[in-house]
Amino acid sequence: MHDMLVRLYDLPGLEEALADVAAHGVSVRPPLAQERPAVVAWVRANFANQAAEVEAAFTREPATCFVAMRDSTMLGFACYDVTCLNFFGPEGVGANERGKGIGRALLLATLHAQRAQGYAYSIIGGVGPAEFYAKTVGAVAIEGSTPGIYS
Repeated sequence: MHDMLVRLYDLPGLEEALADVAAHGVSVRPPLAQERPAVVAWVRANFANQAAEVEAAFTREPATCFVAMRDSTMLGFACYDVTCLNFFGPEGVGANERGKGIGRALLLATLHAQRAQGYAYSIIGGVGPAEFYAKTVGAVAIEGSTPGIYS
């Protein structure tokens, strides 16, 4: 799997993505410190290989992740600056919630947070759904990035 590069200075707006999911009762926000055990448990149950990175996100202040919630039910997550600085990921949305704009809202919230930290670009490491990232934020493949940091 290759890495992709995103121009953070040319991101789509975040407000529309948040409004789209809010219309379905979903909020995207940084998790509270006391939510750490529940967030990590949900990720471990749904995306076992990514639980360690989510735990790492909680070691930063503020936590370098976002969660998607409907009431008190977790639906998805996205992290940044965990395996490497300036990296986006991991990200995951529960199987029953995919295709509803939650992944897009999480991606944009996270990338906007990176831009607010002063980054001009973000690297999406070990990309799975390359078409999603290309379409949503104009991400482009980084030539010669396979196998990348995750080898």
